[in-house]
Amino acid sequence: MVDVDATLDEAGIKNPHVREYVKHWADLTGAERVEVVSAADDSRLIAEALEDGELLPAGDGLYYSRSYVKDTARSEERTIVATNDPKDKGVYNNWRPASEMKPMLEDRMRGASKGKTMYVIPYLMAPPGNALAPWAAGVQVTDTRTVVLHMIRMARVGAEFLEALEDPEQFVRAVHVTGDLENLGQGTPDDQRYFVTVADERTILHFGSSYGGNALLGKIAHGLRQGAYDGWASRKFLAEQYMLIGIKDKQTGKTYHICGGFPSASGKTNLAMMLAPDVLGDRYHVSFYGDDIAWLWVDEESGKLYGMNPEYGVFGVAKDTNEGTNPTALASIAEGTHAIFTNIAYNVETHEVWWEGRTPQPPADTHGWLDWTGSPIADRENGDDSPWAHPNSRFTTQLDNVPNIADDYNAAAGVPIDAIIFGGRTRDREPLIRAITDLAEGVYDGLTLGAEATSAAEGVEGMLRYDPMSNRPFMAYGEGDYAEHYLKIVGAAKDLPIFAHVNWFQKDPEDGHYLWPGYRDNLRPLLWLLQLKAGEVTGRQTPVGIIPTAEELNLDGVDISDKDLETILSIDNARWRQEMGFREEHLQQFDNMPEAIWEAHRRVSAALDAEA
Repeated sequence: MVDVDATLDEAGIKNPHVREYVKHWADLTGAERVEVVSAADDSRLIAEALEDGELLPAGDGLYYSRSYVKDTARSEERTIVATNDPKDKGVYNNWRPASEMKPMLEDRMRGASKGKTMYVIPYLMAPPGNALAPWAAGVQVTDTRTVVLHMIRMARVGAEFLEALEDPEQFVRAVHVTGDLENLGQGTPDDQRYFVTVADERTILHFGSSYGGNALLGKIAHGLRQGAYDGWASRKFLAEQYMLIGIKDKQTGKTYHICGGFPSASGKTNLAMMLAPDVLGDRYHVSFYGDDIAWLWVDEESGKLYGMNPEYGVFGVAKDTNEGTNPTALASIAEGTHAIFTNIAYNVETHEVWWEGRTPQPPADTHGWLDWTGSPIADRENGDDSPWAHPNSRFTTQLDNVPNIADDYNAAAGVPIDAIIFGGRTRDREPLIRAITDLAEGVYDGLTLGAEATSAAEGVEGMLRYDPMSNRPFMAYGEGDYAEHYLKIVGAAKDLPIFAHVNWFQKDPEDGHYLWPGYRDNLRPLLWLLQLKAGEVTGRQTPVGIIPTAEELNLDGVDISDKDLETILSIDNARWRQEMGFREEHLQQFDNMPEAIWEAHRRVSAALDAEA
């Protein structure tokens, strides 16, 4: 029997509740040994992983890992929010009773770590000293060393974060057991995997994966699902899948902060890591806070809405990341950053890595190259153009490696929020930007956020796949209650943020070219939004928000035709009236939707009808 007490003593873990928790799960999972880790253990753990072949070298201070071929993405259909109250059931949270899910997961985990090390990871999902730190501490146990290495990059890891707790019981208990990945029946009726957040007990139980959000429990399970539930239960904060950036006007010295949600493939990470266009670089600097999660709260002293990124790193999608789309990301995974690549193409002889979109064409010499499954590229038959890297291949790097990381990203105070934006990939209907100054209409717009369906089977022609606030996969409780909570938290601020909807993806219906250049030029509509909030421009009122005039946008150096500019700064009334019908059907799914949201829907519908 492993001497857990001696291990915890050596690590300086005095909290009796943490000790009890670790001993319970070491006994239940049958772990052979227990090891408490901190960020200081990273180099040693990297060396051990390299020696055991769990990692491969990918350049100086870079590493490559390959997951099991059926374990390459989050599995939403196996992801559950469980509580002891059926009223927590929503449309999207896959609610199940805690009394059902806890025994089921314990049965799967019992003895499943036999012969393995249980790593104990004390972590904090907040800047130390932050107002929300009491909800940000957790202890993850895992039986997989690469999970530890990713967690060290994605969270603040160390026993000192537990000792700072005012309430020694107020930490998230996060249990990860990998299981026998080759015999879990992934995707079959006998699938054994379950990823459960027991939200009202602040316990996370994930079984059957060693990949990403299924295994890095501080990231999504705590940072979003548990965080969202805690924010609602405490009535203190929101936990959102939002990017967070700062925009400094060097001329005035003022920095503005914008956060916002974007469904998958709608440009969130590229926007978060954006640099100012060269022609605007002398005046504006864009700083990076985070690309995936923001916690929002109202500061009691100032009455302002504040935000912070609870993560300590970036778990980015590699596909299509290159010097043109995101040079900031490439710099954050350069040699010496200790970044970890997962499921990309790897050259066993040169230790080079490659993914689709990294360069226009893959390496011409295929000698030594393995695809993401470990199969030699050179052995492929002629005409085999299957991807070298998995479409969901990733890089993991710490925030300090991002070249334009904000100076105050780890400051306890957080940053004041000036604007909340939403953006979904749509080829028509949505203009470049439309600002919303009414709180209920802004929240309504977020609840009806959507992107184009990926196939006709997902909806009728013209219908978006709705992704409320970009939080659809991470909803922890009922959507109507969520809308009410959002209205109350943001509405408590003395200086309300301005809302906006952006769209970089309008296309010409004839030749398919994008009407807006995107990437670094996306700063331009955001600058207009901040000017609008400050009263420096007025824009043009439409039924769905305020749109810039062509004269108000700073278009210095932008190559865009008058016709394309007119299109992206206009509203297709008929298309929007169709959209309002789809939105009504979408919102009718949800119980307890606040009347303020329905009133906002009716106001927008009536304005569109009046202008038809």
